[in-house]
Amino acid sequence: MEARIIPKRKLNIVLGVTGSIAAYKAAELIRLMQRKNWDVSVVMTASAAKFVTMLTFQTLSRNPVGIGLFDETDGWHPEHITYADRADLLLIAPCTANVIAKIAQGLADDLLTCTALATKAPVVIAPAMNDNMWSHPATVANVALLQSRGVTFVEVGSGELACGREGQGRLADLEDILAVVGTVLRKPVIKKGVKP
Repeated sequence: MEARIIPKRKLNIVLGVTGSIAAYKAAELIRLMQRKNWDVSVVMTASAAKFVTMLTFQTLSRNPVGIGLFDETDGWHPEHITYADRADLLLIAPCTANVIAKIAQGLADDLLTCTALATKAPVVIAPAMNDNMWSHPATVANVALLQSRGVTFVEVGSGELACGREGQGRLADLEDILAVVGTVLRKPVIKKGVKP
């Protein structure tokens, strides 16, 4: 009898995109993740749609794109729960100071923040913002709070910013983001109350 090889299930990455000028880089990020044979579903904020269209992400990901918390869906499950349950990992790239603050404070007023609060999957955040926003004590405190809860942050880049300034706050290089995601995906899952 011939042995049958059962292919591994594709990993499901839910990519959250927020209203940063760096949102256009998420399009290339989708392509890079697909080259790793990851299935990518995009959830974007209304602000992100001011920079990149849903159609762009839908075409590149080959999946429907979530944006509105109250948009009609085919099934009966609330959409944010569907995305939360589907995710092997939630990556928010780029992530604004606003969305970092909302997730840190447990605010869930759109599809992305609801998904972030509902998922049990690992969360990776790749921030992108002005250098003063990145170094503001509120942002520093929100990042530290989320890290204490197990959220992984990709180190921001340094250099010329979209606002014309020089400093820290740029979205990290896409390869660096992928490297962090890959590292997080390789970590063993430890359930609470269960010894490794």
